Amino acid sequence: MSYLRLPLFSCAVPCGFPSPADDYVETTLDLNELVITHQAATFYIRVSGDSMQQAGISAGDILVVDRALPPAHRDIVVALLDGEFTVKRLHRTGRTTYLLPANPAYAPMCVTEAMQFQVWGVVTYCLHRVK
Repeated sequence: MSYLRLPLFSCAVPCGFPSPADDYVETTLDLNELVITHQAATFYIRVSGDSMQQAGISAGDILVVDRALPPAHRDIVVALLDGEFTVKRLHRTGRTTYLLPANPAYAPMCVTEAMQFQVWGVVTYCLHRVK
């Protein structure tokens, strides 16, 4: 894995940009170090579709997915459902599992025993362009 270290400014920026003066540079930051906890179990995946819009995930975004994390109730996960990948919020009620979209145009999916279902990983970050 290659690394690219960029300046990390020590001041928080509410809605502006700090002076690029060296006095403000605290250290450098590699985005891989920021977003990856379990290097061997982490991958990036590009999103298509709009079913997770209200969770801040849109088509074209890049998700950071960690396969080492155990999926928990309310986590956003990448799941394999009947041979197809999907990104949804994991919802567990008793012994019943649902995959919930974050867009009212889509219906929740109830995972049944007849379905092939596997959580491939937990989404830890969403990277998207703002321009």
